[in-house]
Amino acid sequence: MNLTCVILTKNEEENISECIKSVYFCDEVIIIDDYSTDKTTEIARKLGARVYKRSLNDDFASQRNFGLAKATSKWALFLDADERIAVALRDEIIQMVNNPLITYEGFFLKRKDVVWGKEINQGEVGRVKLLRLAKKSSGKWRRRVHEIWQIKGKTKALVNPILHYPHSNLREFIKDINYFSTLHSSANRQERKNASLAKIVIWPLGKFVYNWIFKLGFRDKTAGFVTAGVMSFHSFLAWSKLWFLQRKDFTSV
Repeated sequence: MNLTCVILTKNEEENISECIKSVYFCDEVIIIDDYSTDKTTEIARKLGARVYKRSLNDDFASQRNFGLAKATSKWALFLDADERIAVALRDEIIQMVNNPLITYEGFFLKRKDVVWGKEINQGEVGRVKLLRLAKKSSGKWRRRVHEIWQIKGKTKALVNPILHYPHSNLREFIKDINYFSTLHSSANRQERKNASLAKIVIWPLGKFVYNWIFKLGFRDKTAGFVTAGVMSFHSFLAWSKLWFLQRKDFTSV
């Protein structure tokens, strides 16, 4: 086998079908499911995926490494359930993994967000490149949240993007931001980072200016403004939650 696709899931019955169908070109599809209570795993099995149930425990790197261990192919492709591989990227991936002369150990994939029917082409989320395709033996995933795949060897960026359809509405967007800011604050605590008034107030403002002006988020108009605002709110929440964790540590001494 040349290529395994690994998909992490948790109550993704609305997304999982289209996600799996977009990677039918892979030799196998593996679902690592965090004990969904909806029909996610039932749908996945009907579409031919192998399903493993495993608790996330707020550790995305561990979950992805578990999926990597279950893969039987030379190459592994990681997707989230709200992501899709379009035809152009599919053809590009097939060309890379089937080329016996390829000297790269991994490939960065661009990701284009489609938020409420609007493509986000600018700002922080409009220019994302993620290492999602690599040889199985090339490395491991690190960090509990905002995890990265650390591999050894040469890498290259592919041309065509993953299509990402996050947050069906603003309520879901804010819900996700709240969840991930909690995980981010815990990760920062483990890495012995400290919150301060400057980080709680100035960094979120700076993040908004960075995304809206310097990363040209204004070109995406209202969708770009909302995205920049919510990403700034994520920064505020993460550093504020870390500050509360630090106070808890101090008062417990």
